[in-house]
Amino acid sequence: MKRLAGLSALALIISSTSGCSWLFGQDGYFRDRSSDYLEATQKPAMQLPEGIQESKRLDPLLPIPRNVADDTQKGEFTVPRPQALSTAQDSSDYTLQKSGDNRWILAQRAPAEVWPVAHQYFEDNGFRIAEDRPATGEFNTTWQRMDELSASVAKRMGSAGDAASTETRVRVRIEPGVQRNTSEVYVVSVQRPAGSSEEPAFPSRSTNVGLDSVLTDDMLASLTRTAEKGGSVSLLAARDFDTPSRVALSEDGSGNPVLNLGADLDRAWSSVGRALNQGDWRVEDINRSLGLYYINLAEKADKPENKPGFFARMFGSEETKEEKEARADRYQVRLSKVGDNVQVTVEKNINTVAPTEVARRVLSVIQDNLG
Repeated sequence: MKRLAGLSALALIISSTSGCSWLFGQDGYFRDRSSDYLEATQKPAMQLPEGIQESKRLDPLLPIPRNVADDTQKGEFTVPRPQALSTAQDSSDYTLQKSGDNRWILAQRAPAEVWPVAHQYFEDNGFRIAEDRPATGEFNTTWQRMDELSASVAKRMGSAGDAASTETRVRVRIEPGVQRNTSEVYVVSVQRPAGSSEEPAFPSRSTNVGLDSVLTDDMLASLTRTAEKGGSVSLLAARDFDTPSRVALSEDGSGNPVLNLGADLDRAWSSVGRALNQGDWRVEDINRSLGLYYINLAEKADKPENKPGFFARMFGSEETKEEKEARADRYQVRLSKVGDNVQVTVEKNINTVAPTEVARRVLSVIQDNLG
């Protein structure tokens, strides 16, 4: 029946292409009604029936404004285009945030865009990069004396304390912000006596507040200038920012496939979600608190190329909800923290593991899409 209705509709469309005035013309069924209000007539005011005492004044709910009512207007009326909104643009994509003695930079950009400009700031000012870790959003500088840095930065750092007889090392950490496509940039430094061989560890929070504040403020000014000129994007950071350092497909003690990721739970959650979205099946739901992705292997991923075309929708027979439920093949992908790593497993439900061949197929696709 649906196929016959589709053919009838197609025949109607073809037969109407030569003349559609009856359908879309001024007198057609789908005519333009935007000017109908010009033919409206004023109706008398509402009157209460006799014998009913008026207890409240009756006013029109939708009165016509006096300054636009014009009964002399004839012909078709063209609605004017709305005026553009005047919005105050922020002077910079980078702002300074403070909490107590700690400072950090909030960037209205993704970490992959902030990484190269932050990196460039330290290189331009004489810092030597000792270690790059784009997968975790961190880079460290080597131990350096003040006279090895640029004159402007050395002067500012010297004003923050007695730095003439010390060596300084800096760690920069770029984290995804709370809002989508934002970043938070943290600067932490450590110092030691010049010529010393000790290796003090970086603190989790800023302890050398004066020096860290100077570097943060100076880097903020540099990032702002770079943003005004147009920044660049680090493809390495974009690809590797949430990618685990180690990915291995193995088996647990019971012979069930397990995907081991060398990453913390937050980054593993992000990378597995990205890998699942690149797969051929549909992700129907997620539960971040339980570390679960719910997938349906019987449904294709929700991508434009997987949606039926015009003729498929017109002449095809769409499945009912009951038919889709009958052929559903649902599983859940679970992420579990194990030591310093994260294990990814596939389950039929909370009490039943997925068949080995299904789990291995799903985990293999995740592994391939993590690169």
